[in-house]
Amino acid sequence: MALLETLTFVLGIIYGYVSPGREDRGALIKKGLMIGIVLGIIFTVLGTFVGGAVMTLSGVAIGVATFIEVVILTVLFIIGTWIGDWLEGRSKSTASKISQ
Repeated sequence: MALLETLTFVLGIIYGYVSPGREDRGALIKKGLMIGIVLGIIFTVLGTFVGGAVMTLSGVAIGVATFIEVVILTVLFIIGTWIGDWLEGRSKSTASKISQ
């Protein structure tokens, strides 16, 4: 699973560097939380319907684990965008110094 977290972090850096200006991190965290809640509910409902009453508890556990994983991935992506924005600012300040 560490590969997924690393990939998310690197994609966050690339996204922060490539997209112009600062990212709206508040909107990113809200979207990530909403995606986590929706996926958690979907996996909980699927676990309940597929496994019956016995699987209800494990369905809830899977839903909670999915929500936590999505939140972790969202936070890693946001940290990556922060680093990408910082790198973008550094490269622009270096380019402006060279052109003067």
